[in-house]
Amino acid sequence: MAETGRTDWEALVTKHEHRLYRAALAILGSPQEAEDAVQDAFLRYLEKAPPGLEHPGAWLMRVTVNGAKSRLRLKWRQVVPLPEELEVQGPEERQELEELWRLPARDRAVLHLFYYEGYPTAEIAKLLGVAPGTVRSRLTRAKEKLRTLLLEGGDPT
Repeated sequence: MAETGRTDWEALVTKHEHRLYRAALAILGSPQEAEDAVQDAFLRYLEKAPPGLEHPGAWLMRVTVNGAKSRLRLKWRQVVPLPEELEVQGPEERQELEELWRLPARDRAVLHLFYYEGYPTAEIAKLLGVAPGTVRSRLTRAKEKLRTLLLEGGDPT
């Protein structure tokens, strides 16, 4: 790879790696799997990204979300507890994150993409391959499940 190409590649990775990781982590719940999903997305970018791609961040997000969803379907996959190394502001935020972690992956995904990444519901629908109304319904239900967990300590399902 030429020096200019390497510089461009490093800039692309540096610009997008953290937001892709956070999205994958929200879906998968495992730091190791999230890292793998992001790495896979960057490899796919090198192998399959269309030339002259206008919005590589959007393309990478779609590939990351799809890869994370594929990983959820694997039989050997298991849910892990909230990682200890995840930085939090205090015990209250850790409790909130632990409750968020108890939600099903598809609920965590829509909450993360909407609130943390700032995607509109129409774009989330494209990323997840569902109808915009489905995204809005999942958001409403996920917020209600999270509210129940935080206020009552109940079961999210």
